[in-house]
Amino acid sequence: ASTSRYRRGLLERLGLPFTVASPDVDEAAMPGEDAAGTSLRLAESKARAIAGRLADALVIGSDQVADCAGTHVGKPGNRATAVAQLTALSGQTVVFHTGVALVDARSGRCHVERVDVSSTFRTLTHAEIVAYVDREQPFDCAGSVKSEGLGIVLFERIVSDDPTALIGLPLIAL
Repeated sequence: ASTSRYRRGLLERLGLPFTVASPDVDEAAMPGEDAAGTSLRLAESKARAIAGRLADALVIGSDQVADCAGTHVGKPGNRATAVAQLTALSGQTVVFHTGVALVDARSGRCHVERVDVSSTFRTLTHAEIVAYVDREQPFDCAGSVKSEGLGIVLFERIVSDDPTALIGLPLIAL
């Protein structure tokens, strides 16, 4: 239940057949909802949206919401926002909350889990930020981070039980 090329790449690692479907779910946070809660709600909403269209399938939904000091950090969408976002995150610790839901379309049963990745950014210069943004163009990534590429150099420390959660789909939890 995702059109993310990053999630698709992670699933391809498993060597199992799967299909991709767009869940068309509004990804806006609800008023007063924290980032962790948003990631869980959206993962389940996405999986249930697709499961409702199918008679017999296991449907995976996932969503990632970054949190810096209680503030949601979204996808930048463009170069200027990515540069501004990374400038603000320089030297900060961000928690990437990745929710994953597995729905059995036949029974309607759902299991939801969240994996958090605590990521401390190095203190970054403007030149480092611009070079990274121009090379990786992380406009569709929460917090402007593509850790599977050059984005790994943005960090001083990453703490998690599942490194794939930072990419957007926690395979260990799944």
